[in-house]
Amino acid sequence: MRWEEVASAAPGRGEALVRQTAVGLNFIDIYERTGLYGGQLPTGLGREAAGVVEAVGPGVRDIRAGDRVAYASPAPGAYADERVMPVGNLVPVPEGVSDRLAAAALLKGMTAQVLLLRTYKVRKGTVVVVHAAAGGVGSILVQWALHLGAQVIAVVGSDAKATAVRAMGCKDVLIQGRDDLAARVKELTGGQGAHVVYDSVGKDTFFASLDSLRPLGLMVTYGNASGPVPPVAPLELARRGSLFLTRPVLFSYVSKRPDLLRSAAELFDVIGRGIVRIEIGQTYPIRDVQQAHRDLQDRRTVGSTVLLP
Repeated sequence: MRWEEVASAAPGRGEALVRQTAVGLNFIDIYERTGLYGGQLPTGLGREAAGVVEAVGPGVRDIRAGDRVAYASPAPGAYADERVMPVGNLVPVPEGVSDRLAAAALLKGMTAQVLLLRTYKVRKGTVVVVHAAAGGVGSILVQWALHLGAQVIAVVGSDAKATAVRAMGCKDVLIQGRDDLAARVKELTGGQGAHVVYDSVGKDTFFASLDSLRPLGLMVTYGNASGPVPPVAPLELARRGSLFLTRPVLFSYVSKRPDLLRSAAELFDVIGRGIVRIEIGQTYPIRDVQQAHRDLQDRRTVGSTVLLP
């Protein structure tokens, strides 16, 4: 990755020029850098940021210069001081939410909102397994699911991360690689298994996650921190009790603006009421993004990471 000076473009019809004050770092950035998600090089990276509108193009009514906004974009390019964005991708940042918090929370938080309320509707009594529970999405999933009344079984990579997750109020915490995931989940649920597993780790945990589910349970694979899941025969789902399997992508759920605004509003609401606390575990100058990627990829980060232009 190389930092370069380029001229800012003027916003066109339906666009706004945003002066960015904080940029969120996410695993999708690593997937795109390494080629896992394809794409053509050279390219920009980064999917979310927050800042202030500097100018708007023709036909823009809803947003004005000076407004505080944030976005989680279906197209990369957030690693920048300024960026021209379609207005339809921008959401207002409410008072009481800082730019850094918005950049740290929006993509990961809307992902959690989609996973908990739309991919599987979690409610009181739902048994939920959350992998990478001390990470950016995982920590939000844990707090929000507990608020919804779920029994949350968190999976983390170290004792230090287990301590962090217990501090969120989660009682059932397992250590990946030390605990037998399927056996412990069955033990913690009276032999039943989980209703839903949220797995962002991928290859290393996929089958253990399947084995943790009860019949008719839902396996949600939404990340590949350990590498992509290998091809899976549908018969594997049948053998474990007619399981369901899905691979959701946030932008499929928020492609319509009303859905985007509702998802962001629900996220900012639970943050504002203190239900979900977003921990910014580390910040880096955006010019040090290479080190930020190394730390995230090696699982040396806790909570969310913010890059500062």
